[in-house]
Amino acid sequence: MSETKRKGIFADIIIYILLLVGAVFMIAPLIWMLTTSFKERDDVFALPPQWIPDPWQFEKYSEIWEKGPLLEGIMNSIIVAVSVTIIGTLTSSLAAFAFSKLRFPARDYIFMGLLASLMIPYPAVMIPQFIMFSKAGWVDTLLPLIVPGLFGNIFMIFFLRQYLMSVPNAIIEAAKIDGASYFGIFTRITFPLIKPAIAAQLILWFMGIWNDYLAPIIYLNSPEKQTLQLVIANYNATYAIQTDYPLIMAASIIALLPMLIVFLIFQKQIIESVAISGVKG
Repeated sequence: MSETKRKGIFADIIIYILLLVGAVFMIAPLIWMLTTSFKERDDVFALPPQWIPDPWQFEKYSEIWEKGPLLEGIMNSIIVAVSVTIIGTLTSSLAAFAFSKLRFPARDYIFMGLLASLMIPYPAVMIPQFIMFSKAGWVDTLLPLIVPGLFGNIFMIFFLRQYLMSVPNAIIEAAKIDGASYFGIFTRITFPLIKPAIAAQLILWFMGIWNDYLAPIIYLNSPEKQTLQLVIANYNATYAIQTDYPLIMAASIIALLPMLIVFLIFQKQIIESVAISGVKG
């Protein structure tokens, strides 16, 4: 075996070891959360730490539905996440199509203005936005969480625009010569081409909305209107004092399951999203 090949094998071993150590540090908290949800209260503080519950307790998964509005929180989060991602993805893809393939005055300046808005920190617009929604009577409703997202996501617009820039303009011009409208070009030609990128971005956006905590805590007050993340935070505030960590962890597992299922089902699209952004951007 040559010296170069031995060095390559040694480097691969080092990389695998480092990745394994990193994976352990990332997965260990999730495993601890899962096992804690099946423990008794006293076992949580056992020294040395008890990773495997003995005995296994399943009562907390029935108690969480009685201790707070967990089902209402799940339904509210589904309403917000599904409505925003579906409609917002449509408007974002239409905007990306316009910014990449249509010619209109100040197109590039408008797009740069959208990108510049990303530089504005959310706390700078948080109070004016709250005042605006308060005057509209939207506080303590889901509308402040839904309506802004219906007009699109700047990150998605940027990502899809960069992807569409690689699509030859000749295809669009040929469709125009054949008499197709712009909306027809988008639905019949453009959308099928960018469907994998749209799917990946939709999943990532759904995960971000599902895990959002700041916006719901600003606008929602009534327990029946709160999203899942607020319900979990209330569990933590109420039962951490009572050291009922198994109950908190059981509720956290329920909140994690939808995201875990979505990731496992659509992980191929998420990986393709990263690959596309590196090749097409």
